[in-house]
Amino acid sequence: MLVADGSPVFLCGLISVLSSEDDFDVVARCRNGAESLQAIRDLSPDIALLDSSMPIVSGVNVLASAISEGFQTRIVLLAAPAELQSILAVANGAHGIVPRDVLPEVLIDNLRQVAAGRRLSIGARPGRTRTTTDTSEKALAGLTKRERQIAKLVSAGLTNKEVGRQLNLTAGTVTVHLHNIFSKLAVENRTALTALAVSERYIPRLGRR
Repeated sequence: MLVADGSPVFLCGLISVLSSEDDFDVVARCRNGAESLQAIRDLSPDIALLDSSMPIVSGVNVLASAISEGFQTRIVLLAAPAELQSILAVANGAHGIVPRDVLPEVLIDNLRQVAAGRRLSIGARPGRTRTTTDTSEKALAGLTKRERQIAKLVSAGLTNKEVGRQLNLTAGTVTVHLHNIFSKLAVENRTALTALAVSERYIPRLGRR
């Protein structure tokens, strides 16, 4: 597995915890998202445990890139408790989200579940009754035909101007539609939209540009 965290001390702690278990083999340790994504490309680890807010490229953005490039690595995000709710909207492609303050034995148990092919219950926090999958599916289904077209093209990496040329719209009109899409899906940017759309397979994965 790959382990990545922006805090050197926390990263060393993770490595120590995982190295004490016979069933985990840490093949890469990274301190930012760019290193993590390259290691996923080079090594194709079974599991990648990523700090959600690493420097240079965040764990959430690594997740989006890994999904768009078709990697089979199972990604688990580590998130500060205050970040959990904001990450839920963009983590549907992840195999789980684990709070950074979780007990070591709980982390190990969660990773073993992922290693066995199971997904952790994303968003199963006290007081929450809806899963992010249910929420995202309903939101994606609620997009208009034009919004789905724009979301599909944006998720493929096209700029607003390029989307406009394909759909015979002005870049300004595309921007307005994109703002409405972000609002409906409760995401903040194009990377989050890509992660949500591709992971739900609602918007087909297109070839890389």
